[in-house]
Amino acid sequence: MTRICSLVDLNNGESMGLSIRIAGKVKPLIIVKINGSVLVYINSCPHIGTPLDLRPGHFLSRDKQKIICSTHGALFNINTGRCIFGPCKGAYLEAVPTRIVGNDVFSICN
Repeated sequence: MTRICSLVDLNNGESMGLSIRIAGKVKPLIIVKINGSVLVYINSCPHIGTPLDLRPGHFLSRDKQKIICSTHGALFNINTGRCIFGPCKGAYLEAVPTRIVGNDVFSICN
């Protein structure tokens, strides 16, 4: 397991980006805390592979209900990573399996 972040690093309804080594490769991540849960995705749009950040570490729509791609404005369901609007409609962000241990979020990928 690889530590991603602490639960206290994010307030509810916030997102952040960082990179960690997963399975020997450095991966850029999107971390979102919503309704007390932390969801983690690879920071790569399924349409053309560009990072999604609107500004470094900022991924959420104004209403904080969706992840938005800065390149084409695609919208993704926070809970599932599914694109609900835009050129990649129906595609999914790549989820990173995680486990909470104490106050820390870990990737369970080797």
